Amino acid sequence: MTTGTAPNAATPNQPTDCAGPHFVLSRPHGTVTAHGVTGTISDPTEAVARVRAGEAIAGALPFDVREPAALTVPGRLEITSAPLPVTARPEVPAVTVRRYLPAPAEHTRRVTDAVTRLRETSLRKVVLARAVELDATEPLDHRAVLARLVAADPNGNGYSVDLGAAGDDHRGVRLVGSSPEVLIRRQGATVTCHPLAGSAPRDSDPDRDAALGRALAESTKDLTEHSYVVESLKESLAPLCSDIEVPPGPVLTTTPQLWHLGTPLRATLRDPHVSALELALAVHPTPAVCGTPTDEAMRTILAVEGGRGFYAGAVGWTDASGDGEWMVTIRCARIAADGLGVLAHAGGGIVAASEPDSELDETTTKFGTIMAALGVMD
Repeated sequence: MTTGTAPNAATPNQPTDCAGPHFVLSRPHGTVTAHGVTGTISDPTEAVARVRAGEAIAGALPFDVREPAALTVPGRLEITSAPLPVTARPEVPAVTVRRYLPAPAEHTRRVTDAVTRLRETSLRKVVLARAVELDATEPLDHRAVLARLVAADPNGNGYSVDLGAAGDDHRGVRLVGSSPEVLIRRQGATVTCHPLAGSAPRDSDPDRDAALGRALAESTKDLTEHSYVVESLKESLAPLCSDIEVPPGPVLTTTPQLWHLGTPLRATLRDPHVSALELALAVHPTPAVCGTPTDEAMRTILAVEGGRGFYAGAVGWTDASGDGEWMVTIRCARIAADGLGVLAHAGGGIVAASEPDSELDETTTKFGTIMAALGVMD
């Protein structure tokens, strides 16, 4: 394993990582850990300026970027060439379901209403989510939850972010998750992203599992939904990138719970001063978590669900040179400051051909990543 650091100027009273680093992103190709905090930023525009001035940034962007972000200027970024090492699957206290928000019947009603709207208006896709509130019998350690998420993911995906930079009501709150979806990655002039849209549950029987994957790859509904995401990304990247390479069709990707349709995109950055953070802000939110047209889908989501906070936002880092990686914050949970309360979200893309009961089942399957990590028996 190779290790590097991306330093920032540290203040004399730089906080220690007594409760663990304030930011960790584990990926198949490496882990980035932020140590110490020399500044906190809630405005992404300020963060862009700080990166252009030669500082590194790490943290989380909310779903609605008009809300406060949770970004920090770390004293040091530690970058390794492997996923977060997990030597053992730590224990966590018992966790139980308190309630679903909304209740299942209400979610299917919302989907039914959305399908009607999709058939009657210019809205082509909207992503509707629901939440589950969970209770722990003893305070959860976010480091243990992260380790369990990373251990359960074959690619070693996982993240943990202190959301305190977003304001007093987020102080001590952690966002933990295991996202398979790359919003944007910048390495020098090379820009890549790997949107996921269209999904199907996995099955323990290999033959049935393979059949589910094949059915997803041939699903007109899911292929249409996926195409909206790819076209939106191409349009958002075009002013900033050249030579945008898009495969002729999506490929199947998997997590332990789901099959996904995914399309890896690659492009060349036009201006070397444009950072990974700026690219993330240019493409977020994609139709994979919002819908299309974006403004109409956003208005619909806010009217139906209210605010999502950091769910369906982005979590990532950008170093002083502008390189970095940002993931879509899905398959995640918000752990309260006391460690006893947990809030998780799961959503699905609704198009005119969507079936309400199937969309409800999809959210239940997507809750599985966090439920399994917390040992929840629902």
